[in-house]
Amino acid sequence: MRSARIAAAVVGAAALGLTGCGGAPNAGGPAASGGRLADGKSFTLAMPSDPGTLDPAMTVMATAIQADRFLYDPLIHVARDGGVTAGLAAKWEADTTTARFTLRPGLTCADGAPLTARDVAANIAFVADPKNRSPLAGLYVNPGATVKADNETREITVTSKIPDAFLLRNIGMVPIVCGKGMDDRGSLAKGQHGTGMFTLTEAVPGDHYTLTRREDYTWGPGTWQADQKGLPDKVHIRVVANETTAANLLLSGELNAASLGGPDQQRLLGRGQFHADATSARGEMWFNQAPGRPTRDEPVRRALAKAADLGDIGKVLTAGTGKPSRGLLTVEPKPCKGDAVSGNLPAHDVRAAKSLLDKAGWKESADNIRVKNGKRLTLTLVYPSQIGQPAASAAELVQKAWQDVGADVTIKGVDNTGINQVVAGNASWDAAVLPLGLALPPQLRPFVSGPKPPDGTNFAHIENDTYAKLADEASRMPGGEGCPTWSRAEEALITSVDVVPFVDAVVPTFGAGARFELSHGSITPSSVRMYGG
Repeated sequence: MRSARIAAAVVGAAALGLTGCGGAPNAGGPAASGGRLADGKSFTLAMPSDPGTLDPAMTVMATAIQADRFLYDPLIHVARDGGVTAGLAAKWEADTTTARFTLRPGLTCADGAPLTARDVAANIAFVADPKNRSPLAGLYVNPGATVKADNETREITVTSKIPDAFLLRNIGMVPIVCGKGMDDRGSLAKGQHGTGMFTLTEAVPGDHYTLTRREDYTWGPGTWQADQKGLPDKVHIRVVANETTAANLLLSGELNAASLGGPDQQRLLGRGQFHADATSARGEMWFNQAPGRPTRDEPVRRALAKAADLGDIGKVLTAGTGKPSRGLLTVEPKPCKGDAVSGNLPAHDVRAAKSLLDKAGWKESADNIRVKNGKRLTLTLVYPSQIGQPAASAAELVQKAWQDVGADVTIKGVDNTGINQVVAGNASWDAAVLPLGLALPPQLRPFVSGPKPPDGTNFAHIENDTYAKLADEASRMPGGEGCPTWSRAEEALITSVDVVPFVDAVVPTFGAGARFELSHGSITPSSVRMYGG
């Protein structure tokens, strides 16, 4: 069975650290960070959960992606303005079906071995091969893509059988591991054989990970230089599940960075603490359209969306710090800036919701529960427990709203394992608040069209012909040229109540004694600078 393809991780605490804005810092100069740039220091970062496997081709969990960014580099980097800068590749070119990259000279692995074009090609081919069941397949590399490499010219050529409007960014952002790691993927699960700035030197799963900066690493993004002052010698990743604890550790100086999505952020914002903000997908409601589910019928989905006051629910879900969603892409830099949501969500109207259920054949019984053909309208709503009390309170509001129109509703908080079970088709559910963190329009396609579990990740069993047609058209237009068509495709999903994106969260990542930037929703390793008194 394919693993769950949650691009940029699905929800909860995982998404807090991932889905977000490219992030120039929003507060605090060097003084707020603790003085002058200082060498020889360690950067301690809090994560809300253990990253699990560190094999970058076999995970899409936000915590693992953040850790892997320190260990494995991509071919290119995408700047805050959307421009492309050098990573492992010095040169590149692409259209919608072919991408070519030329590696920088002198690249080495964490053990000192040279990184070759064939090593890079093996990484991409691994993801493209369906038998490997990489969760990056269909997100970064289309299944069946072919790869050629020339070690002498250091050139890699990727040909996609499926047109990809953002082929350069997708292929270019695959984390690259070295040849020995390709031969022994078990070592990759432990963070070995990397191409990044750091190498893993200690791992205590569930507690902490220690990474040490490589002395031979000289190829950071663009014109980055290895002799810049303030680079940390070590990175300590600590698993801190409780946000209040993380906030306290920041204030005491035991942490240098932590993302806070709940009320504890107010304490640090009030102190003028340095932070870089991320826009995180938070309120996306999905309805299970598998055969036999009541939510397979559009009138039922529309009735449920109308019954819930999405504005109030969004405020509770984000502790009052959210903003209305504009689409299903949240990770900056976004190539498409359109608004597919405004004016397309079902308006809150309880009377209309009841009328829709009546017309759909769900009649109210003597005990105020809707019944059709002898079956009660029984619904299970799942939500991400990692977000904590705000998610639980928001789920209770939804439950009450749906009970008021005659549904028998059970709510269930699920952790990362439970989320994977939902997406992999191994869980029983009717509605789910499971926001995806997506950067590019094509990354949405496998979640809302095509094969259902266990053969694919169309976990809600969506069959929207208009979306599929428009997405196919947009995929043949290079880059931003297809943005209006991608937006119309999203609108088709929203107006059919296939997915209801209603609120995004603004999540600050606070720093103490350090400054950094965010890109693709997580801390950019090369941007970290340490400060001392």
